[in-house]
Parts: sequence; C-alpha cells; structure tokens
Amino acid sequence: MRLLVIEDDSQTARYLADGLRESGHGCDVFHSGTEGLAAALGGGYDVIIIDRMLPQIDGLSVVRTVRAEGHSTPVLVLSGLAQVDDRVAGLRAGGDDYLTKPFAFSELLARIEALARRTATPEVEATRLTVADLELDLLARIATRAGTEVPLLPREYRILEYLMRRPGRVITRTMLLEGVWDYNFDPQTNVIDVHVSRLRQKIDKGFDVALLHTVRGAGYMLKAPG
Repeated sequence: MRLLVIEDDSQTARYLADGLRESGHGCDVFHSGTEGLAAALGGGYDVIIIDRMLPQIDGLSVVRTVRAEGHSTPVLVLSGLAQVDDRVAGLRAGGDDYLTKPFAFSELLARIEALARRTATPEVEATRLTVADLELDLLARIATRAGTEVPLLPREYRILEYLMRRPGRVITRTMLLEGVWDYNFDPQTNVIDVHVSRLRQKIDKGFDVALLHTVRGAGYMLKAPG
C-alpha cells in the first residue's frame, strides 16, 4: 500500500514511517497541515494517517477539505484527545477511524489494513461459466454446448449451474437436494437421479466426450476431459 502520514511530531512521524516501511508499505511523511493537504489532494494514496493537532491547518480541517474536494481515500485520525465528543468530531469531519495516543503499532497497522480492505475493488462476479465446450450464460440463463443452445427446464438449469460452479468435484445427491431444492428431501428419493439423467441426455447426447459423470456410490461430477 501507499500511505500518507501527516504528523508534526518528528519522533512520532519517524516511528510511524519506519514501522510502515518495515511492514512493506510505501510511506510519504509531511509535518504540517498545508503540506499534508496538498499531498492528499494529489491523490494516489490507499490510506491517510493524520494527526489531529497540526500547524498551519489542523487535521480535521484537512480532512474536511479532502472530503469537500470529492476524495474518498480512507482516513485514520490520530489524537491525544480521547473523549467521546472528540472521537465523534473526528468521524464527523470525514475520518473513517480514530485512534488515540499512545497506541500500539500493531493496532495501528491492523486498522490501516482494515480500512484498505473496506475500499478494495470487489471482484466482478463471473457472468459465464465454462467447462470444456459447455457454457452457461448466467445473465441470459442460456446453456450452450459447442455453440448450440441446450434447452433446459428451470430445475435442470439450476442443477447445471450448481455443478458448473464446482467443476471436477464430486457432488453428492444430498448436496444437490439441499443446494437446488433449498430444503431437505429424503436422501433415498430418486428425484435427483431422474433430473440428472435428463440433464445428461441434453448436454452429452450426440457428443463424443461426456462431461457429466456418475461417481458410483458417491454422486455426480461435471468435468472437462483430460
């Protein structure tokens, strides 16, 4: 991570910078509100760590300005002021977290990492599942094999989606009953076998390579050849 530290006490600033760099993070340090604000507005930081009491421009004014300019970089406010009203003021100014001095570096680091996780770009969920030449379009809810659409009934679609999200894994009848029907059936029922048999006919019939396999005594597996 690239971190911005705005701290006027040189000893504390050095302590923070050394610890953060030793933890593998890039760190820029500024000692006044004016310098820190300019750096913060320049962007490019994953987290800002700012002391509340700063020369020229106080820390909370820096945070307010950063927020007013539309920057959403997470901010951790450091302060010797520990009353509830002080912490509330820091958060209302635009801080995301508030840590009182003195503090343990391990806690500071944990809070920084937590702030970074909150703003991390979420993984984009896949809209297509693929096993060999079998493809499932999750948005259109259409299955194709080798480019040809496979007509599926709603329950068959759900079974196929469940299997395609777990390729190469043995899926038991109970797992399918609970995952596709959403509640427990009698494991001895043959409803799963009937539906899987129909699904197999639709996705494997006419193709040289079968994708949907019965694992004797265990369940089913959807896997690519090889």
